[in-house]
Amino acid sequence: MMRSESSFSRSFAIQRRVIGALLMREILTRYGRHNIGFLWVFAEPMMFTLGITTMWTALKATHGSNLPIVPFAVTGYSTVLLWRNMSNRCCHTIEPNLSLLFHRNVRVLDLFAARVLLEIAGSTMSFVFISLFFITAGMMPLPDNLSAMLAGWLLLAYFSGSLSLLVGSLAGDSETFQRIWHTIAYFLFPISGAVFMVDWLPDAVQPYALLVPMVNAVEMVREGYFGSGVNAHYSISYLFAVSSVMLLAGLLVARHLARKLEPA
Repeated sequence: MMRSESSFSRSFAIQRRVIGALLMREILTRYGRHNIGFLWVFAEPMMFTLGITTMWTALKATHGSNLPIVPFAVTGYSTVLLWRNMSNRCCHTIEPNLSLLFHRNVRVLDLFAARVLLEIAGSTMSFVFISLFFITAGMMPLPDNLSAMLAGWLLLAYFSGSLSLLVGSLAGDSETFQRIWHTIAYFLFPISGAVFMVDWLPDAVQPYALLVPMVNAVEMVREGYFGSGVNAHYSISYLFAVSSVMLLAGLLVARHLARKLEPA
């Protein structure tokens, strides 16, 4: 029993170091050592969110309610950047890292884990820093319920990681799916909940909107931020169940992919 536990601890420590090394390699490969380097991990999505927020404010966009534009845009586009960037990055994981699989301790799942962790860290830091910027500037009030916002964000991260593992594994096995996914992601954006609240939709449409998993997470994040200012609709059990099913499917496809690519 002690030998088994010792073996597991040693294996876990090795894979942790492998993922850490892959994370550093991914940061250096993607952002380099010049200019602000690894700070682009969160600066890039922060700039995108800031640009969209500025555009909406300049156009004085309205969203069917009296919600302030800036926090509405920040909470919406930050969630989009999390699931879309992560899935798009994982879609191109295998080909540029194929040679790494000849190292005995590097596995297909390690490659995906490194990219998922990097995207979660980057998107989360972007969300935090841009929120602090606008709060300090007096353009956003403080969140009504920070713990509820965090719960919604963590569930969205779980969904995004599960989706990205499945998409990345399918893309690694099929170049056709890799090309198709980017089109699917574009179609998912307008129905992801970033630009609307479910309560604004007709009653007959609301149940169908909630079938899109990320809508539930966005509603949770906005309820945590705006509090009683919004009437949020979501199902935690549905979001968790869909994410878990996708995670299982992603693990199965990743195992199939590993058998094809990893040396015996």
